[in-house]
Amino acid sequence: MGSVPDLVQIFPLINIPLPMDAVYRRLGYKRGITKVDVHEREEIERHIDYAVAIVSLKGAGLRVSLKEVTPHLVVLGTDVEIESAKLARFLKGCKEALFIGSTAGSEVMDAIRKDTEGGDMTRGVVIDAVASEMTDAALDWITGFFNRLLARENARLTSGRFSAGYGDFLLENQKLMYDTLELDRIGVKINENFILIPEKSVTAVAGIYT
Repeated sequence: MGSVPDLVQIFPLINIPLPMDAVYRRLGYKRGITKVDVHEREEIERHIDYAVAIVSLKGAGLRVSLKEVTPHLVVLGTDVEIESAKLARFLKGCKEALFIGSTAGSEVMDAIRKDTEGGDMTRGVVIDAVASEMTDAALDWITGFFNRLLARENARLTSGRFSAGYGDFLLENQKLMYDTLELDRIGVKINENFILIPEKSVTAVAGIYT
């Protein structure tokens, strides 16, 4: 396998199609089951168009070498230790991991807050759904980008990904993800409770199989 890049790959602008079906599912609509009248659909789609216009997707990714993976511990190449049996099980057999992060930007959160406080709850809920699904879709785009690079090395990513705050991979590990990915470079901050700001910002770990 080739040498592992040690520089964070920053994606200052991610252009992806809107995952419309996922947005409607998040809003509670089921294709072929939930009936939506014409006026309701028109209103929702106006809100969706507005949300898409103010979402600004950015992301970051970094291949991270793994020094050791025990049943309860993941040791990075930098000797940083992560105590998590579930993450260790997820990364079993991997010599590397991929840290990734994405954000929908601050403007969309400002719009959600404004609508919520101003009484336009419907638009606020739609914007929230669009921002959430597009942020997750941006992670898919980033993993796709790295998978294409890894294919040249006969390597591939795990099909799933693992995020801080899930199971015993404690939320406090979000600080490690934040620092490692240099998320400040894409306008993301982290507070004392390890919550990313803007809220529509996420990180995840994927394993790399060789």
